[in-house]
Amino acid sequence: MTASLLDGNAFLNHVKADLHARTVALGERGITPGLATVLVGEDLNSAAYVRMKHEDCAEIGINSFREDLPATSSQADVIAAINRCNVNPGIDGFIVQLPLPNGLDDEAALLAIDPNKDADGLHPVNLGRLVMGSNAPIPCTPAGIQALLAFNGVEIEGKHVVIIGRGLTIGRPLANLLALKRAHANAAVTVIHTGVPDLSYYTRQADILISAVGSPSVVTPDMVKPGAALVSAGISFGEGRRLIPDIDEACGEVAGWITPRIGGVGPTTRAMLLSNAVSAAERSAGAP
Repeated sequence: MTASLLDGNAFLNHVKADLHARTVALGERGITPGLATVLVGEDLNSAAYVRMKHEDCAEIGINSFREDLPATSSQADVIAAINRCNVNPGIDGFIVQLPLPNGLDDEAALLAIDPNKDADGLHPVNLGRLVMGSNAPIPCTPAGIQALLAFNGVEIEGKHVVIIGRGLTIGRPLANLLALKRAHANAAVTVIHTGVPDLSYYTRQADILISAVGSPSVVTPDMVKPGAALVSAGISFGEGRRLIPDIDEACGEVAGWITPRIGGVGPTTRAMLLSNAVSAAERSAGAP
């Protein structure tokens, strides 16, 4: 069996077309959505990701703002940058690029964000709304994974989803999202982690297997149920900074669907960030 690719770039382009139409409609009312990023330090991966986000904004008609701080910044410097975004009327949503450099408190930074401008959906208020099933910004990577599966016709309702990883940004919110009684969800969800002695006991039961631990090739073909949908949300880097996904590429010979080594989950996260920003602008503007 050769798996079908869950192409994140194709999904991103689809979302951009829809969002461009929505920004045009807002523009006719004199409104331009604004998205900001707070980046601390000079991590190459974070800097590249932030750059792509701003390129996406320019492409679909969103104003973009940047707060770039040196790695030597204090917690007070970070909070001040967040507060500037909170009070800027031109910014509808923003993110703090995580993780922050050593010595800085990620949680304190998230708590400082205005929940109404939380484009990453990671403020505790918005995470609580997700658990309750209320309307709120959804964390971008979990939302992107759900939407990517739906875009490719992968049935989620009633299926057994196994998530490897219990982190704040992906594993925990994704489990809550896919368990909700709503469209493209309503799944039976199992969350495991690398401390479990026999991961394969669980992974071989998965109709949909999602790994978000950043451990190279932690999932191998013998751990996969034939025909399953495989989503690698965790990455690491090998020799020459070659990107290595959590799910070994050879699993594509067993699976029904698989994310590619490059262009899988990353573009979907960008798509959902843009979507959260445009939705925030629409909420602020009210009904036409």
